[in-house]
Amino acid sequence: MEVRNKKTEDKKYSFDDLVNIIRRLRAKDGCPWDREQTHESLKQCLIEEAYETIEAINNKDYRNLCEELGDVLLQVVMHGVIAEEEKEFTLEDVIGGECEKMIHRHPHVFGNLEVKDSEAVLNNWEDIKQKEKNYDNISDSILNIPKALPANIRAEKIQKKLQKPAWNLRILIRC
Repeated sequence: MEVRNKKTEDKKYSFDDLVNIIRRLRAKDGCPWDREQTHESLKQCLIEEAYETIEAINNKDYRNLCEELGDVLLQVVMHGVIAEEEKEFTLEDVIGGECEKMIHRHPHVFGNLEVKDSEAVLNNWEDIKQKEKNYDNISDSILNIPKALPANIRAEKIQKKLQKPAWNLRILIRC
């Protein structure tokens, strides 16, 4: 049975409200289950919510997509709050890092680089990422593809990297 509070049914909540709700749930007098959660214990929840989001997209079920995106956001906030409690990093660090990354990797929007199409954008993105991560060769790039990815997705990412002409040229030069 779904229980709704009539007083809050029409209330518009903000990101800060969500963060404060999670902090309250994890407080000493909050919810025992929420207090017990760790980055490790929530890994499966994050994966499940991501796949449920993909399912909603595949089904073009936008009402469900809205809900599932909320569940993914809940996972992000939960991990962020846990990290704050453990003094690992803050939610502001997460947001700030992502903003900086988006600005840096979009010099065609936030700078003066000109690109002709989406392919050029993706190539530039990959070049910038390679420099940020200090990858000198294809081995560095491939070794840093997350091992936690499903095997088929990881294999596809490896194949895409191997198809890049710049990498192939570097391999030939070394031989």
